[in-house]
Amino acid sequence: MSGTGVTATALVVQNDPRGGPGRWGGWLTERGVAVRVVPAHEGAPVPDRLDRRALIVLGGACLPDDDDLVPWLPATRALVRQALAERVPMFGICLGGQMLAQVAGGEVRGKHGPPEFGSTRLGLRPEAAEDPLFRGLPAHPSAIENHVDSITALPAGAHWLVRSDNCPYQAFRVGPAAWGVQFHPETAAERIRGWNRDRLRRNGAPAPEILHARALRDEPAATETWRTVAHRFADIVTGAARRPGP
Repeated sequence: MSGTGVTATALVVQNDPRGGPGRWGGWLTERGVAVRVVPAHEGAPVPDRLDRRALIVLGGACLPDDDDLVPWLPATRALVRQALAERVPMFGICLGGQMLAQVAGGEVRGKHGPPEFGSTRLGLRPEAAEDPLFRGLPAHPSAIENHVDSITALPAGAHWLVRSDNCPYQAFRVGPAAWGVQFHPETAAERIRGWNRDRLRRNGAPAPEILHARALRDEPAATETWRTVAHRFADIVTGAARRPGP
């Protein structure tokens, strides 16, 4: 279903000038969820309290506790804690997923494991079959990766949903309504063309044009998969918005 009126708003914390909500914002809007982006990387203040129906934390070139380098991280972590405590639907992408893992009691390490760049083959784990967002997806979807840091331990009780050959913790859920992913479902292949060539070379990755061509090949199927996940997340948000308060 598409073309629904907006019934809820998600707060989106942007941590990097190149890391906006991308196609994720449009997909949420298709199912009635508007996005309010806080460009924290530009100095916009992160709210003290989460007053929206959902929280989305995007990626960035730091660890989730690099407070000396990124001064808005403590405020963002506070929103993640609030979302968990109040069961507000949350979706964390890359840095955002790492932050969810760390806040909930897991571990994240910088420059850990083989870096992943570009379109990557993932594998759904058995737990995904019962998950509200990941159930029924293709067994081996592809997604765009762009990370050198990794989650090294999930929080106790987390539902481990997706893995890859080089990075085990690609997607997970904490509690009933908080998801974290290491990959970038919001990123279209075209964005890869602007990636830093020197950074890729330092990490042993192919040039941007090679990664772009691979991602473009995988994009039709990947788009269908991650649009489905975005729509399901939006349905959870709007469903929560329609329920009466206490």
